[in-house]
Amino acid sequence: MLTAPEHMPDLPMWAAITVTSLCIFGALLALLGSIGLKTLKTMYERLHAPTLASTMGMATIVVAMMIYFSFAEGRLTLKPLLIAIFLTVTTPVTMILLARASIYRDRVEGREGVPKDDM
Repeated sequence: MLTAPEHMPDLPMWAAITVTSLCIFGALLALLGSIGLKTLKTMYERLHAPTLASTMGMATIVVAMMIYFSFAEGRLTLKPLLIAIFLTVTTPVTMILLARASIYRDRVEGREGVPKDDM
């Protein structure tokens, strides 16, 4: 019978399946965001795919980390929530800055369909 190495915790089967499933689902969501970034045509469309899909992917991976490290340390671990809070706060701010820079560039280049200067 195979056993885990000494440095790895002995996870119950339900926890191992849950952690693995959440990690795979989170990675697929992050991949979906990357594919959206590659395939969408305009800058404004490209802002949404990685922001939404990657944030959701991050959330599922953080939940998987909390489950895994809670079993590894033998107590509830909330440290991965710091990662989630940091990414949840910085991602929308970055998206807004990129959108404003893109709007400014479009105005300077004289492109049509750019929102008026309401900022």
